[in-house]
Amino acid sequence: MYGDGKLAEHPEDAGKFAQSVMGNLPEATARFNAALALLKEQETVDAEKIAAIGYCFGGSVVLTMANSGADLDAVAAFHSGVQLPVMPGEELKAKVLVCNGAEDPFIAPESVTAFKSAMDSTGIDYQYIAYPGVKHSFTSKEAAANGEKFGLPLAYNADADAKSWSTMQALFDEVFQ
Repeated sequence: MYGDGKLAEHPEDAGKFAQSVMGNLPEATARFNAALALLKEQETVDAEKIAAIGYCFGGSVVLTMANSGADLDAVAAFHSGVQLPVMPGEELKAKVLVCNGAEDPFIAPESVTAFKSAMDSTGIDYQYIAYPGVKHSFTSKEAAANGEKFGLPLAYNADADAKSWSTMQALFDEVFQ
């Protein structure tokens, strides 16, 4: 999503790249739609049954694209921001799952309240799960090492990782039965 083959080597780079993407929604949408079109062209893919999964910035991207009306049946976002450039509204068609740590300092409680309020107003089926005692990046086994390396409050949580994955699988079983 960063474009031009960019990879973030440091959280500061990731933040700058993410702001650049989210600050240019037409370009972000074009990149997302190009990836979606490529996915749908694969012979192993049922183009009528599509979900998007995103982690951290990727979670914010899939939620934003779904909120913008992307042709998705479901989205699952993990340790994702929910203060989005496009909030849930009438364009949203996908079922939504957001799995975050309740102790994630990167997700402001006000943004969660605003997100849930916007989701409630859509009438779309969604789940917002905040795992108690869980921090940011809880699905990454490298979280603690990365947190130490960059001085960030990151921590893997095996229980939340397993529960969130299971919840996502249940969502997909429901949507794609």
